[in-house]
Amino acid sequence: MTYRNTFVVGDIQGCYSGLQRLLEKAKFSADKDKLFAVGDLVARGEDSLSTLRFLKSLGSSFETVLGNHDLHLLAVANKIRKPKKADNLQPLLDAPDLKALLDWLRRFPLAKKINDNHTIVHAGLYPHWSTDTLVSLSDEVSKKLQSKHYTDFLKNMYGNTPVKWSDKLEGESRTRFIVNACTRMRFLHADTSLEFETKTHPGQASKSVVPWFKVDNLHLKAQEQVLFGHWAALNSETQDDRFVALDTGYVWGQEMTILDVNTGKLIQVHA
Repeated sequence: MTYRNTFVVGDIQGCYSGLQRLLEKAKFSADKDKLFAVGDLVARGEDSLSTLRFLKSLGSSFETVLGNHDLHLLAVANKIRKPKKADNLQPLLDAPDLKALLDWLRRFPLAKKINDNHTIVHAGLYPHWSTDTLVSLSDEVSKKLQSKHYTDFLKNMYGNTPVKWSDKLEGESRTRFIVNACTRMRFLHADTSLEFETKTHPGQASKSVVPWFKVDNLHLKAQEQVLFGHWAALNSETQDDRFVALDTGYVWGQEMTILDVNTGKLIQVHA
């Protein structure tokens, strides 16, 4: 199917009413347009249940990549982690269609090329990877997440190690690094190891760490763009057209943002 417009929305985080207002402002039509999301569909907002039901109802007109909150939901629903009150997930966890929603959610990858020049991922592109490598590594995780034994993956998903990539990584260590780079990464140390503590705007961070998008990526082609979320404190400021930050902090009282890929226009609604 050829779509009229292609849109990519930033972190929704269960803010159902804000999503509806944004799609109306963008003039999104499920019959004519394609909607992608950069992950974190759920958690903290007022209605994660309605958010997932609505997005699932869009059928082939909607696709997403998974964020850290989406993976955490899968772990909580499978009793691997306890729910946090602030995540506001209980109505979703109590829903009669929970299993159907979770099975639908875990079909989606950590990264996806939506066309030749645009790649979506929740946290970002690790600087030693090309977008093709990113998608290939995402596929490794998807095989585990979509298997009958996917809870084994969820049990071993948590942790901050290893912090540095090597092609020689294997097993749980390899999978955990891929998940962390795709869903949790913000800052890197000088040796390109992952740093998990700092979540602020780069201008307020220690000089000993650097945003992942400020590290030269020799594998990224000039015409490529990486569309990502996860980092509301950035205020969309990357100072690099190749990296488009779409989490603008709606759940924190700021804006929700959607990108019209065809025109490059950003459309926003305020909380």
